[in-house]
Amino acid sequence: MTRHAVLIGALALVILSLWQIEAKRPRGVEVASVSIGTTPATEWRQPGAHATVVVAHGFAGSRPLMKAYIWTLVASGYDVVAFDFEGHGLNPVPMSGDTDSIEGTTRRLVDETVRVMDYAGDAPALLGHSMATDVLIRAALERPAGPIVAISAFSQAVTPQHPENLLLIAGEWEGRLIAFGQDAIRQVDPNAVEGQLLTGDVTRMALVSPNVEHVGILYAPYALRESIRWLDAAYGVPEREPQLATIGYWVLALLAGLMALWRPISGYLPDAPKAEPVPRKAILWCAGVALVTPLGAIGTPTGILPVLVADYLVVHLGFTGLMQLALLRANAVAFGKFQPVVALALVAWGLAVFGLAINSYLANFMPHAGRALILAVLILGAVPFMVADAIATQGGRGPLWHRLLLRGAFFASLIFAVALDFDRLFFLVLIAPVILLFFLIFGYMGRWTADRAGPLAAGVALGVILAWSLGVTFPMFAA
Repeated sequence: MTRHAVLIGALALVILSLWQIEAKRPRGVEVASVSIGTTPATEWRQPGAHATVVVAHGFAGSRPLMKAYIWTLVASGYDVVAFDFEGHGLNPVPMSGDTDSIEGTTRRLVDETVRVMDYAGDAPALLGHSMATDVLIRAALERPAGPIVAISAFSQAVTPQHPENLLLIAGEWEGRLIAFGQDAIRQVDPNAVEGQLLTGDVTRMALVSPNVEHVGILYAPYALRESIRWLDAAYGVPEREPQLATIGYWVLALLAGLMALWRPISGYLPDAPKAEPVPRKAILWCAGVALVTPLGAIGTPTGILPVLVADYLVVHLGFTGLMQLALLRANAVAFGKFQPVVALALVAWGLAVFGLAINSYLANFMPHAGRALILAVLILGAVPFMVADAIATQGGRGPLWHRLLLRGAFFASLIFAVALDFDRLFFLVLIAPVILLFFLIFGYMGRWTADRAGPLAAGVALGVILAWSLGVTFPMFAA
């Protein structure tokens, strides 16, 4: 396929995706960004709304991740107030407190939610995902609240009497959360089953959304529809077919189109000699270094940077990368020419173009000033790590087993680190999927860049993008 054909096809996919996504955006409503104390929020208001719904995201999420629910609620005639929890999205205040105590971190999040509920109005409805479900259910103990929709829920605050009106929806691939939903309805009726509506002093139901997991449920038409039907029933809205913001597949298509668009664009970058083959011995040594990195990095103090385990991760990435670069140099592997224009072009595409799409429709990707230091420090570890990866894998064009071995050794090293200090480094388990997703998405852009301009510029650019991705998405936490 010619470069121009790919360019036209990718551009058409981007335009079509944007058109389909924006067609679901509610019209004729007043949208405002507000600050509720230190909490950033967005509110959607319209004349004659049925009620106001407070919408809250889960751990490591932010307001954009809840966009399908927000747009569906607004299009269905509800006002919405959505906010970023402390430490998340654009909230400048880090999470804090004892994460193992209800009176610690959870208490602060409940207090924050209560403030948002007070702002939203008298007894607002509550809708939240994952971590937020526990916070919302606890907040409803302290302020009058309307019906609660709990997506992928778990909360020890659920009792046979509280909440009085609760819908629980779990994804089909969330076995433990399905079980929790069953337990929650059986507190009211020991013989209750999925899909059975329990009424009386307590109104409660548990549903399972087909063919989705913990993130997919945020875009699932079934879950969106049943959420609106539950709220409609609570507020006496006549039965209708809700207007669903089914944007999930179009968001994926938009990101795929932007990723594919970089391939023909990279063909206009300055050319450079292609990467040379890397000896098998060097690859084996590099994999070995990755595996033993935790033994040298395990003593790294944490809590210095206001992001969970970021301090350790910087050392882990930097140590792995620098040692691998030294081994590659010792094995006479050529690093090639560094072309700063190429690196800047890939960084600009990854952050300003691709990142803007993520920020608009998927997750907060634009940092506030409080994250600047975090990004700068993460770059110190991420750049040498990605440069070593790019050179060792020949910009992604080396033998497949080279890539599988090196990246498998890296992820194994994260597991090894957690095993050495589980209590302190557990959150590396949550960071690992972010890095894997980074390799799957940005890895192709780096490969196409290296094809044209060599691995060094691609590695530097990918290091900056990796640091940015980790620095803006993972929650801030101050001990």
